[in-house]
Amino acid sequence: MHPDLEKLLELDKLNQRINELNQEIAALPQRVAAIEKKLAGTQAQVDGAKAALKQVETSKRKFESDIQSLQQKISKYRDQSLNVKTNQEYKAINDEIAFAQAEIRKAEDKILDGMAETETRDLELKNAQAELALERKEVEKEQAEAKQRTAEDTKELSELVPRRDAIRGTIDENRVRHYERAVKLRGSGIGIVRDGKCMACYVMLRPQTYNEVQSDEHVVTCDSCGRFLIYYREPAGTAAAAPANGAAQQS
Repeated sequence: MHPDLEKLLELDKLNQRINELNQEIAALPQRVAAIEKKLAGTQAQVDGAKAALKQVETSKRKFESDIQSLQQKISKYRDQSLNVKTNQEYKAINDEIAFAQAEIRKAEDKILDGMAETETRDLELKNAQAELALERKEVEKEQAEAKQRTAEDTKELSELVPRRDAIRGTIDENRVRHYERAVKLRGSGIGIVRDGKCMACYVMLRPQTYNEVQSDEHVVTCDSCGRFLIYYREPAGTAAAAPANGAAQQS
């Protein structure tokens, strides 16, 4: 293979790996942020369950206070009944006592309803707290993994970038500019040739171009997509598919 083609192929592989690493480094904080957002939602559920439980307890205390006040009224009315002088006054006091007793029963019913709701709210709170604890562990795990992965990716980048730059410096400048222009326009600067076709843009090559690519002695570009062309040879005894970087590209 022509020396510059070998270098361009290696440059393309390094560029692809560098791009993968940069994308992964950029995506890791977003992945952690998504989990943290879910954690915030669960925290809101916990806070809501606590608020609801507190409201039930507040209502219970209010009804208990109302019952105490009504019982005091009943006691007062009964004391007054000892001093009434007419049946009309006696009936009026008994009506007040009956009304207060009815209000006490209503308040007691509300307290019973509140006790049932307290059980429900308490269960909701415990479930939300359990889920929150699990999600916190997940966030901590994701944060640790993201930190470790970022460090590993950054280390690999620190090794690959100098290698890429060194290889780039040994290739003819015009070819490097052509390669980088193809990468900018097409996403890749290399097209694998198979069965007389550029597998990056799926355009058939002219016979002369195809022969030149097969010879490996020339640096040839695709007339359609502008990528540098490299002939693909299947390993002996295998039916391997063409490398994905060429076949998967679009023109």
